[in-house]
Amino acid sequence: MIEMQDIWKTYANGSHALRGVSVLIDRNEFVYLVGPSGAGKSTFMKLIYREEVPTKGQISVNGFNIGKLKPRKIPYVRRNIGVIFQDYRLLPKLSAYENVAFAMEVIEAPRRLIRKRTMEVLELVGLRDKHASLPAQLSGGEQQRVAIARAIVNNPAVIVADEPTGNLDPDTSWGIMHLLEEINFRGTTIIMATHNREIVNRQRKRVIAIEEGLIARDEARGEYGYEI
Repeated sequence: MIEMQDIWKTYANGSHALRGVSVLIDRNEFVYLVGPSGAGKSTFMKLIYREEVPTKGQISVNGFNIGKLKPRKIPYVRRNIGVIFQDYRLLPKLSAYENVAFAMEVIEAPRRLIRKRTMEVLELVGLRDKHASLPAQLSGGEQQRVAIARAIVNNPAVIVADEPTGNLDPDTSWGIMHLLEEINFRGTTIIMATHNREIVNRQRKRVIAIEEGLIARDEARGEYGYEI
């Protein structure tokens, strides 16, 4: 569960990325985060995985008070949060298998478990046969699937996805969305920032709209609500 209470995020130049944001996201929800560029969506998500800390207010993720975490505790919290980026952020000299396995190696998982679990998630994302391929040998959609496999390999309670279909063609985008829905169905909470109007309008899941650092809308079966 994610709970934000009166969250403010102010930067050194005096700009307010978030202004008094309060929101509750329950376990196993699928939430779309929408709004104009620069509205505060990225800051909202970075607060969840502790890339940023709030200037004011309190945020808890899976029972941890994120703003007051001691540095040594941060890695333990992040084990339960998977992050998916628009630009994939794969390690170019490592194979698909190695990119995914690396996420388990950093938490010092047993070698046998790493092998078993990595192949399981590559199977889930449809890339078991390409486990030895380098990122440059994969299509954009396949690279994003590797990134998703890496995000879920440690069985996180929450996945934060920042424009995961932003660099993909429509058909590939829908393939990624079906995969994320399957992951959500298996019990993982997903918060996804997107500018893809068609996906949001067709899926009709919870939509949180952020404008100028404020929650403008929070609808259970919402629509995108912006012209493109």
